[in-house]
Amino acid sequence: MTYTGDVQVGGPADVRELPALTICKLAVGPYDNNAYLLRSKQTGEGLLIDAAADSDRLLALIADEPIGAIVTTHQHGDHWQALEQVTKVTGAQLIAHPLDAPALPLPVNRTVEHGDTIAVGDVTLEVIHLRGHTPGSIALLYDGGEEAGTHLFTGDSLFPGGVGNTWKDPERFNQLYNDVVERVFNRLPDETWVYPGHGKDTTLGAERPSLPEWKARGW
Repeated sequence: MTYTGDVQVGGPADVRELPALTICKLAVGPYDNNAYLLRSKQTGEGLLIDAAADSDRLLALIADEPIGAIVTTHQHGDHWQALEQVTKVTGAQLIAHPLDAPALPLPVNRTVEHGDTIAVGDVTLEVIHLRGHTPGSIALLYDGGEEAGTHLFTGDSLFPGGVGNTWKDPERFNQLYNDVVERVFNRLPDETWVYPGHGKDTTLGAERPSLPEWKARGW
């Protein structure tokens, strides 16, 4: 495997080839956001996770192949600066959680809740609601089975080294920490690859030993 997930703003995308799915990771914008283009190998249909910034670069990544949807992981503006332009060019439907959808710059075509699924051609993604960073933050899970493994796109809810920012609010931190533990770590294997909204990737196995530390420090 040559994919590392280590990308830089202005640099090329990193591409991961799975048996049924291609994942392209691109770093964009002044906040070093990650945007992910997922494309079904069988049908060619694509889905973009977070049209964060640099619409020209995102559209070049998408090229002339169709994308059926753009998923915005949460309402913060650094994750949707390119949403209007990319939607205008591609005609993709917009998907978000109903608690964060009203804060987006365009009307959402479809709202999704915890446990819902989103199709990318013949590939299925599961929505995991992770409350705390924002009320409607979501992660997307692709379970490729033994051959492809498990892949989790976490937005700003889980990073290498901890959960997302909850602004020193104990209630919000406890909500996010508990959701991440119960809905992610308690359910998914250590080999699960984590694709965050900023910075480098990680795995659940690399982060699991630090859960008690995160809980104790409160962030």
